[in-house]
Amino acid sequence: MSIKVRIPTPLQKLTNNQVEVECEAKNIKELIENLDKKYPGIKERLCDEKGNLRRFINFFVNDKDIRFLDGEQTELKDGDVVSIIPAIAGGTELTEQQIERYSRQIILPEIGGSGQKKLLNAKVLIIGCGGLGSPCAYYLASAGVGKIGLVDSDKVELNNLQRQILHFTKDVGRQKTESAKEKLNSINPDVEVVTYPVRITSQNIMDIIKDYDIIVDGSDNFPTRYLVNDACVLSNKPLVHAGILRFEGQATTIVPYKGPCYRCIFQEPPPPGMVPSCQEAGILGVVAGILGVIQATEVIKYILGKGELLVSKLLVFNALEMSFRKLSIQKNNDCPICGDKPTIKELIDYEQFCQVR
Repeated sequence: MSIKVRIPTPLQKLTNNQVEVECEAKNIKELIENLDKKYPGIKERLCDEKGNLRRFINFFVNDKDIRFLDGEQTELKDGDVVSIIPAIAGGTELTEQQIERYSRQIILPEIGGSGQKKLLNAKVLIIGCGGLGSPCAYYLASAGVGKIGLVDSDKVELNNLQRQILHFTKDVGRQKTESAKEKLNSINPDVEVVTYPVRITSQNIMDIIKDYDIIVDGSDNFPTRYLVNDACVLSNKPLVHAGILRFEGQATTIVPYKGPCYRCIFQEPPPPGMVPSCQEAGILGVVAGILGVIQATEVIKYILGKGELLVSKLLVFNALEMSFRKLSIQKNNDCPICGDKPTIKELIDYEQFCQVR
């Protein structure tokens, strides 16, 4: 019976740099013996002098940890996929608890131990702890992103709870950043959560974003949206943007000078009153959830360097039609911030367009 075995990076030198090999075996113990016959030296990396599995090595059969099956006697059948997961990857050790926590994504060949290390070392700033920032933060914390910054100056209101899933009824009246930090720490104590209970302005944004690898725009107003875009372009920081209204949403990923920025698509904010705010027009809560999760997906792909990002693409979602459209967008050479002859060379604070009067 043929078993597919996924080989982690530290062992690939023994398998002639093969990421996946095939081997025949009836159980894990026999699999190790047969692997060692094909690739001498692999057994001593997996087992100690007594032949027992080393404590920093885990095996998964399909997506199940053999420690919770029959250990080395776990039976194998034709077509099974065995993943070897070492606790050491990239020179830094993952604890057994971390291996267990992130096991379902570590066994993905696109992630593995080295990818999990990238996530644990990553620093992501989320601007807005509301409808978009809440689901985005939930999934980034769950995935093991090591440092998450949260920016929001508001307090939790009862009408937030329909979509802002980081906050509970008991949190009404609390600072959103503190409410969010409490939940994220409960989800994953590995994550360092840094709070900024302030309103983003041209005076503080550059200092806030400077220490982060990628920025998430979960804001709900045009002035912040344009300010964040401009700051990211000027500081060459990647930005994952999303916008939501009623039953619709849109998302794009901006990597400055490698694709269009937000101003390339929409050069200036609309005049006051022309585009209604979420407060005026309403929002279906699950739409915020869907777009926030898309933002988290883009962030994880960027950190891992895997997949196709929404660079030069605008993803448009309509909940009533249950449709996704991916539109091609182009960099505007006349863009006032990232074009050939930029006219915006310093940050601008726009009048608030999205407030209910």
